[in-house]
Amino acid sequence: MAQFVPRHVFPHYGAIPRSYFLGHHRAGLSKMKNMLSSIDYVVECRDYRAPVTSINPMLEEALGKTRRIVVYTKRDLGSIPQSSAQRLTEKKIRSFDPDSAVFFTSARSRADSTQIIKHLRNDAETLDKIVGCRAMVVGMPNVGKSTLINHLRNYGVGKAKALKTGGQPGITRKIGSPVKVIERESGSHVYVLDTPGVFMPYVPNAENMLKLALCGCVKDAVISPVTLVDYLLYHINLHDAQAYHRWSEPTNEVVPLLETFARKTGLLGKGGVPNIDSAALHFIQKWRAGDIGRFLLDDLDAEHQRLNDPSQNTPLSMTQALKAERMSRKEKSDVNNQPE
Repeated sequence: MAQFVPRHVFPHYGAIPRSYFLGHHRAGLSKMKNMLSSIDYVVECRDYRAPVTSINPMLEEALGKTRRIVVYTKRDLGSIPQSSAQRLTEKKIRSFDPDSAVFFTSARSRADSTQIIKHLRNDAETLDKIVGCRAMVVGMPNVGKSTLINHLRNYGVGKAKALKTGGQPGITRKIGSPVKVIERESGSHVYVLDTPGVFMPYVPNAENMLKLALCGCVKDAVISPVTLVDYLLYHINLHDAQAYHRWSEPTNEVVPLLETFARKTGLLGKGGVPNIDSAALHFIQKWRAGDIGRFLLDDLDAEHQRLNDPSQNTPLSMTQALKAERMSRKEKSDVNNQPE
């Protein structure tokens, strides 16, 4: 049998949409900017599985010089806990934010939140505010902001979760009421505020859009689930082609994989025909749950090179991003309206 050779290039980027900037994203970003004068900290959440791609430059621009804590969420879904590979990965990730306190949290456990509580408890003392300290938790949609706040509240003051969470973006639509996470005898408590996830008006790189969609930062209907599985398969094969051995031999062909997956998991339509779209969504959910390999979608070494090369690192301002998004919509409309 010939040795399996994974793809080293994913070429199918042509029809990928480049935006998921909704009305409540715009409204939420505007409200955040207006509230900054009353905020002591910004806690910026990013997805551990895409630590660079899940940085929103619109938030970086809007939130300015406010004291910042960076939290990489879902670490348990992107690496093997306590492994040497995880330690090396996190060392590289920390280097992207040398001037900020950086923490890593897990999707399923509140234990990692203890270090954040300790940091807030110690660092907030330096603010010396009688009215207490207020932190605003920000980030991309569905990156884990509400889950983080629930964990901080549970560990910090021993209370049950205060915020609703879910597997799709859009659960939080507006800035919430302050949630107490640290209580002090002096009355100078520490509160955090949940905010709606904010996407970018325009994503210049189509591959980044695929990464964000795989991580659940956009609704699953925005990009074809089969396309997402194809891109996911490309990554899985580069890391461990045996990760899906329960359903198939190593392959670069997404449709045969999904047909086999559908048959073996009972995702069949009338006449026993495999339901490919349903199978694709279930396959993606298994990866999101950590059941089909745990790895990063970003190449950290390549990202370091890109960020250190001014010719490759030209982030869009809000105005430029909105203009690019309008142009993208117009081009798509022109193509759709062309005569047959």
